[in-house]
Amino acid sequence: MLENSKELARILMVLPTLGQRPDYLKLTLESLNDQKDVLFDLVMIFPLDNIETMTLAKKYNATPVADPGSLSKAVNAGIAKAKLHHEYIGWIGDDDYITKRSLETAIQNLDKQPNAVLAFGYCDYIDENGNKLFSSRAGRLAPWLMTWGPNLVPCPGAVFRKEAINQVGGFDENNMYSMDLDMLLKLRKVGKFINTKTTLAAFRWHSTSQTVNNREAVLNETEQVKRKYLSKPLQKIAPVWEPLVRIATKIAANQVDRKVLKIKKQQKV
Repeated sequence: MLENSKELARILMVLPTLGQRPDYLKLTLESLNDQKDVLFDLVMIFPLDNIETMTLAKKYNATPVADPGSLSKAVNAGIAKAKLHHEYIGWIGDDDYITKRSLETAIQNLDKQPNAVLAFGYCDYIDENGNKLFSSRAGRLAPWLMTWGPNLVPCPGAVFRKEAINQVGGFDENNMYSMDLDMLLKLRKVGKFINTKTTLAAFRWHSTSQTVNNREAVLNETEQVKRKYLSKPLQKIAPVWEPLVRIATKIAANQVDRKVLKIKKQQKV
């Protein structure tokens, strides 16, 4: 964040948290604080009676917003705080982090292509201690594959054009796990996605992660979301390929689990 600047921030960062993972939250906030070349405003959505989280919000000059009860509602509540001068929106989980110059890279790409609605990049998967497990490197076909296969466009580190988010009506508050995928599928109809081809963020794979802990529910909701954006003829035959995608997703998740266990065993030696 640029200090002592009289400029208005072009990007609003939205950070929802329940305040239950303060150590991870501090790392997330520090990664935002390391964005030295970009002026941004920060909104934190959390239970306002959480004293430790409120202290962190004040320390990092974040605007506190009361938690409305679900992740999708929380992100929408944060976006609702956007001002006219905010051209871009980013949101980040309280257990993830963005890399140095992440925001600058995304914004520069969006500035160069006014018809683009989203800039995304590569994403590292890390364990609870920050050890790198693997890197997700979305290819050119990733936006097209979202409806058919696994979602390879990572939301950690992604920056959205505010006008586009407003155009599609924000995040669907009926979704508990796949709100980001639903948003991506809506935005794909509105404009272009830019792959910055650089690592913009890290997603933490750990036992208290909502995504990691509720895999079957995530898969079920993901299939429901994808079907909404298929034509009616394709909706009828979606059950043909959905089991294959489900199997592939489970295999990938199991490989990550094995990598986590391997690292833990090595650390005990």
